[in-house]
Amino acid sequence: MFCPECKTMLMSSAGQLKCRKCGYIRKIEGADQMKRKVSRSENEIVIVEEEGQEKTMPTIQIKCPKCENNLAIWWLRQLRAADESEVRFFRCTECGHTWRQYD
Repeated sequence: MFCPECKTMLMSSAGQLKCRKCGYIRKIEGADQMKRKVSRSENEIVIVEEEGQEKTMPTIQIKCPKCENNLAIWWLRQLRAADESEVRFFRCTECGHTWRQYD
């Protein structure tokens, strides 16, 4: 809530809303209660958005566990706390299988 006279934020004190700047006082009513809304949304991690974009990503010679191809693109993601190491992801250039490797 803001003061209608000087537009300063009102502070709650002893069941009243008080303005520190001009001294305006108003009783706290039922509609004046603070509400807190918390919403969390899961964001999908998109690595390759468009067809052909994987050509710009780095490659490494590593054996795919699905088709045994020896070439994959790779990238790093910080999935856990900042003080823990990143997770390395691989995607096979042949079959498109994606797997991860922890350090």
